Amino acid sequence: MVEHFPEEEGVVGSIPTPSTDMFRTFFIWIQAHERHLSALAMVAGFIVDSLFFERIDLWQTQAVFAFYTAICFITIPLLHWIETRVTRGISAPRWSSILPIATQFALGGFWSGFVIFYGRSAVFGVSWPFLLFLFLVFIGNEYFRHHSRLVFTSALFFFALYSYAIFAVPVYTGTIGTLTFIMSGIVAIGVFALFTVFLRFVGRDRFIADVWRIRVFAFLIFAAVNISYFTNILPPLPLSSENSGVYHSVWRVPGAYLAKNEINQPWQVRYLGFAPTLHIISGESVYAYGSVFAPTSLATTVVHRWEWHNPIQKKWITKSTVSYRIIGGRDGGYRGYSALPIDDAGAWRVNIETADGRLIARLPFTVELTVTPPVVETITLK
Repeated sequence: MVEHFPEEEGVVGSIPTPSTDMFRTFFIWIQAHERHLSALAMVAGFIVDSLFFERIDLWQTQAVFAFYTAICFITIPLLHWIETRVTRGISAPRWSSILPIATQFALGGFWSGFVIFYGRSAVFGVSWPFLLFLFLVFIGNEYFRHHSRLVFTSALFFFALYSYAIFAVPVYTGTIGTLTFIMSGIVAIGVFALFTVFLRFVGRDRFIADVWRIRVFAFLIFAAVNISYFTNILPPLPLSSENSGVYHSVWRVPGAYLAKNEINQPWQVRYLGFAPTLHIISGESVYAYGSVFAPTSLATTVVHRWEWHNPIQKKWITKSTVSYRIIGGRDGGYRGYSALPIDDAGAWRVNIETADGRLIARLPFTVELTVTPPVVETITLK
């Protein structure tokens, strides 16, 4: 006869197995290295974007940004709910250590996407405030990791939403301009309002203690972005310069654009993109070529603003403006050029701008008047 011994109370299900030990060890390790893992997660977001982001209007790009939004929308309130329970004496589950890492991954993906697309959209002299902000994010990310984390991550999420809406709304509406920018702000505020409602629902008392700081930071971000837009600091997303340059001549042939390029340029010009020096006969025309990418279905106006630096007045003088319509959709951008007869030597530049004066690309060059035509070669432009 086989005797049966009843299991003692509390023993059933509590015997550790290799799998439970492995998960316990894994989550303990994550908790011990959260700071380094969060930083690596943000870097991982950068790497993912650099590998997969090509065009701003591809559905894959929009899907990745939607994925980042969903992660932040879930992980920030969920961590807020768990930390609220901890204040009531309820232990936090070990898996909760993954939540801040997931949030950092999503925010890192947002930042890298913004660097890619904002960086393409304007010259460094215009987009440097945004790059400076990213640097400050990395510094603040370390300081606020355990101090006001809810406030800090919520503010970063709002900035991510607003920055994303600025170039996503034009993609869907096929428009660009002040009205579209205002619409982007409304969309960002609407989504963030739903986010704060969710925060209040999962942890009311703790949220009420932090809500005014969240609103103040969100308002400051909203004000800073609007100031950047109306002072023309913000790049003209979703437009971007794909290829541009100044030449002795530009003309169109079936399926391509050709140009006459001066051969004897120093290595800094050929390989590093420094401003070239064009040797021209007085009265000869210089040509400015630009290829501007715009999303499919977006049509807008591009302006070539020719400026000469007056050495006496020490300021830039507009000599000519040429505008033309572009239509989005081409991978290499919509191609166009303008020309201007040159009589003055010295520093010149051509600003490729939107109709409201936002800088897409800047083509600086120096003119030296000569009586002998320089040696040129014919090249195919992209």
